[in-house]
Amino acid sequence: MDYSEHDQLFMQAALAEARIAESLGEVPIGTVITYDGQVIGRGHNLRESSQDPTTHAEVIAIRQAAQFLQSWRLLDCTLYVTLEPCVMCMGAIILARIPRLVFGCRDPKVGAAGSLYNFAEDDRFNHQVEVESGVLQQECGQQLSGFFRRLREEKKQKKAKNS
Repeated sequence: MDYSEHDQLFMQAALAEARIAESLGEVPIGTVITYDGQVIGRGHNLRESSQDPTTHAEVIAIRQAAQFLQSWRLLDCTLYVTLEPCVMCMGAIILARIPRLVFGCRDPKVGAAGSLYNFAEDDRFNHQVEVESGVLQQECGQQLSGFFRRLREEKKQKKAKNS
């Protein structure tokens, strides 16, 4: 599938945020929110650093974007994230009235934009979200799988060292 240059460009920015998370020892997930062609919110996972379960990349970026716009309604915005949002993040996206979500790779374990649940199109909510998936899917997936592969290897080496 062909994705727009804008979508690819902004997903690259989300991947850069994910690299920051990884450098901090966090799960490498990154988000940017755009409005009128410019980035108005950025975020990367900070759960381990903050010991706060709500500091997902999406929530951090939503807070920044709301502050920038001086409104909790993020109308006319697009949220780009490297991994399909979880239930909490999809709830925040819906409550912020973000009309468009673009993500890189699916999350079959907790994805709430089509994989495990589909909150984006649930007409029981007062807001639905247009979803575009698979933008830079390979790069997003490789970043995550490489991170977890390194974690498993480190755990294995630590276990062997302590034996």
